[in-house]
Amino acid sequence: MSGFFVVLMALAMLAVLASLFLGLFFMARGGAADARNSNRMMRWRVTLQGIALVLFLLAVMSGA
Repeated sequence: MSGFFVVLMALAMLAVLASLFLGLFFMARGGAADARNSNRMMRWRVTLQGIALVLFLLAVMSGA
């Protein structure tokens, strides 16, 4: 079971990293549409960080 949590946490962390860089990319481009996309990606980042945190807590609680 520990390998399962490790893979899920790695995928969650990669998703967080991807959403962070996409949000920064949209923010750097500027413009109204890019501001909306940047804001959306940063909200995704926060959600994905929460998911990664829950997976980490489940892995710790399961003894992984």
